[in-house]
Amino acid sequence: MTPCPLESHMLTALAEAEAAGARGEVPIGAVVVIGGTVLAQAGNRTRELNDPTAHAEMLAIRAACAAVQSERLADADLYVTLEPCPMCAAAISFARIRRLYFAAADPKGGGVEHGPRIFSQPTCHHAPEVYGGLEETRAAALLRGFFAVRR
Repeated sequence: MTPCPLESHMLTALAEAEAAGARGEVPIGAVVVIGGTVLAQAGNRTRELNDPTAHAEMLAIRAACAAVQSERLADADLYVTLEPCPMCAAAISFARIRRLYFAAADPKGGGVEHGPRIFSQPTCHHAPEVYGGLEETRAAALLRGFFAVRR
């Protein structure tokens, strides 16, 4: 059975997360899609690049903006394996991402449904449509497995 496009794009994000984990990075992946076409995909690279902003979402957004030669991604959908942190949520807003799909919730570090809830703040100029829970079980298991080895 062929996965629907939503699942397919999240599976691509999960593959990026698995690759990040194999590199010793926290296993989070992100994919930016416009009109069904993948513009950019990335996994975390904070350790590799010695850059605390090199989250999967930030890298994918940067690459997608470069691909369309604009700082705005108004027709784009972002698929990410973990609820974005406040920094990434702000970048999603600034980029004017149309829809955000995330897999696992992040009660400790999330910035969308947890923590500061960036898109609900009166200072937030743009809030995407948000859909959580897509491939949640698989994404959560990947993160649990990664951290279990390190504890």
